[in-house]
Amino acid sequence: MSTPQRYIEVMDTTLRDGEQTSGVSFSPIEKLTIAQLLLTEVKVDRIEIASARVSEGEFAAVKTITKWAKANGFLNKVEVLTFVDGDVSVQWMQKAGAKVMNLLTKGSLNHLTHQLKKKPEQHFEEVAAVIALAKKKGLECNVYLEDWSNGMRHSKEYVFQYLDFLQHLPVKRIMLPDTLGVLIPSEVYEYISEIVQRYPDIHFDFHAHNDYDLGTANVLEGVKAGARGIHLTINGMGERAGNAPLASAIAVLNDFMPSVKTTVVEESLYTVSKLVETFSGFRIPVNKPVVGENVFTQTAGIHADGDKKNKLYFSDLMPERFGRRREYALGKTSGKANIENNLQQLGIQLSEPDLKKVTQRIIELGDRKEVVTQADLPYIISDILDSNTIENKVRIENYVLTHARMLRPSVTLEIVINGELFEEHAQGDGQYDAFMNALKKVYKKKKQELPTLVDYAVRIPPGGKSDALCETIITWSYNKKEFKTRGLDSDQTVSAIKATQKMLNLI
Repeated sequence: MSTPQRYIEVMDTTLRDGEQTSGVSFSPIEKLTIAQLLLTEVKVDRIEIASARVSEGEFAAVKTITKWAKANGFLNKVEVLTFVDGDVSVQWMQKAGAKVMNLLTKGSLNHLTHQLKKKPEQHFEEVAAVIALAKKKGLECNVYLEDWSNGMRHSKEYVFQYLDFLQHLPVKRIMLPDTLGVLIPSEVYEYISEIVQRYPDIHFDFHAHNDYDLGTANVLEGVKAGARGIHLTINGMGERAGNAPLASAIAVLNDFMPSVKTTVVEESLYTVSKLVETFSGFRIPVNKPVVGENVFTQTAGIHADGDKKNKLYFSDLMPERFGRRREYALGKTSGKANIENNLQQLGIQLSEPDLKKVTQRIIELGDRKEVVTQADLPYIISDILDSNTIENKVRIENYVLTHARMLRPSVTLEIVINGELFEEHAQGDGQYDAFMNALKKVYKKKKQELPTLVDYAVRIPPGGKSDALCETIITWSYNKKEFKTRGLDSDQTVSAIKATQKMLNLI
């Protein structure tokens, strides 16, 4: 028979420890929205939402969340950081409607001696008094051992003296934070194993920080060592380098620790990640594992080709697990396979010659450091297919566009018509108007009338950014007939000039 999976509690502390990210402050309604998503969609076991006594705004946020949590059966999953301060934090908890307090105490002799300037017995006595009062008032109590990691390194006797004391108190969980993010994975495993073996009946949580970029690795080792709970934050938010990130830690546990399970819903992780990014203004790096914009994007053409051939570049870390999909970047390294994958997603099929032309155009844009997206593809295809039917008898060789405050825009233009070079300068009401005035001078010399511009439309792909490709569609009237030409470029004026060159080759 298979061994039953060991259950790991997940506490998300984005709304408390994560809010200590420099420059981040959530409003009460933002805190409520995040709390609701974490408990109902992501389905973490617990959330730590605030520190007691911080501000009136924090108090209002906690009251809002506890009111909702009580009405929906989540009140015992909502926790608040409190302090060894007699009855002050306990009274604050009662007024805020919270029921679970996470008492911050000293987990190293260094902190106890130099910050509190107290002896262990004195600290223990004060801690016991707060816990007794909390129980009397109907509050559940967990205990943090602040700076526990340095306590294990430099004052292990103190840590065990304290744990010997705590094991006899009405404490539900003892929480072991790597407060300064200084532990390496082997130490996490060693220290937690030693504690779990010594106190097998106590529920221990592990709280990792990411100062050496080891947060996720340390969470994995903490769980291996026997921790029953882990503390994580959305997007790895937190003080300094942040905390262990929720999405990465859950993915690692699901893929590399089949002996354990959590209730976290992977498909909801990306949604909550983007929401917190919006509320916090704390931008997610594009290469952030699991939730970064680029982490499920293949850029190299050889990788896209391999994906078509038996999914050679796939791993267990599939985007669909997190409500996402694999994308294929378009640029100078993408190659034909990337473009074919994008066209397939759009439902577009091209002939081999046209596919080569599209590939070449995307490579050219990549060399110019243009950002090409899937939404740009129909525009590029339209421009190329439009160009296929046009013979280039007229080439705009060069031009200089100028625009200065209090001066009319001007253009100096070089153009070749059937092998003959012309150069003209003109001004206008705008850069394109100046370009057309210079062009009219050239065609006046040739005693040839230019078509009349009937309509001028500019569009970018839906959701396009300021660096998106821009398509200009110009409608012309010539010999009592109308026709359209298209130009494509990241610069609006340049795309209009390209559309105009096509017109010149059609008349």
